[in-house]
Amino acid sequence: MSAIVLMLVTGFGLAGLYFLLAVGLSLIFGLMGVLNMAHGATFALGGYVGFLVMDRLTAIGTPGWRYVLALVLAGFVGFMVGYLIERLLIARFYHDHLAQILLTIGLGLAAVAVFGAVFTYDLRPVPQPNWLTDTTTVLGAHIPNSRWLTAVIALLLLLSLVTFLRRTRHGLIIRAGVENRSMVSALGIDVGRSFTLVFGIGSALATVGGALGAVYFGGASPALGTSQIIFAFIVVVVGGMGSIGGTALAAVVVAMIQQLANAYTVAGIGDIAVVGLLAVVLLVSPEGLLGRRTA
Repeated sequence: MSAIVLMLVTGFGLAGLYFLLAVGLSLIFGLMGVLNMAHGATFALGGYVGFLVMDRLTAIGTPGWRYVLALVLAGFVGFMVGYLIERLLIARFYHDHLAQILLTIGLGLAAVAVFGAVFTYDLRPVPQPNWLTDTTTVLGAHIPNSRWLTAVIALLLLLSLVTFLRRTRHGLIIRAGVENRSMVSALGIDVGRSFTLVFGIGSALATVGGALGAVYFGGASPALGTSQIIFAFIVVVVGGMGSIGGTALAAVVVAMIQQLANAYTVAGIGDIAVVGLLAVVLLVSPEGLLGRRTA
């Protein structure tokens, strides 16, 4: 029983990371039609922001508050990076999808090279508050608090994102743009501003995920995003492009399949099982679990 509880909570923590990385991809492609291949580098950037704040700014507050600062700062840095990339680069190639892909691939590779040159390619463990390294016992299972934190923060950000999309003017424009971008433009609404906002929000969620992921996976490294972006793409496809609920559901399904398959079979089978899930979804429901059907 304790093993099952541990796997479930750990699975929800992993699902939270997948969601934070995948939801930006889903929104950016759903509204803008941009396949951001550099999104994994944004995740790694968040990991390094967390490392720098926790390792270098030791004079600022207690470790607990410093970790809160790391998460907030990671989100801010991610938003600004996304804003600048969209305004200075992506906006020039909205009608050239090949150029978009080549550009974002180049940005991703360049970012990994810069991270490697500055921080080396070794894993950089992130110093943690004592409470984050402790465990909480539930039904006999000793669950690391970092798993709880990741799951809770991902859930709070999901609720915040849904509230923003449903209760604010910009959110309603973004939702309408995902459904029918040409109609929104025909109504005279400045979709370009929404593009920038979506890119910034997506990048911010990814960097917050990276700051959490650096603790979850044991440290920050240039490959932190590269190793997770594949599963994020799978989550987006399984959940349905542009669907927030679908992305959240798919993140849980993918993470749980990985956890259970790796625990009860041979290590590595979980990844194969996830690819199998992707194949089944593409065959049975190509639009994803909660994606919008197209004619």
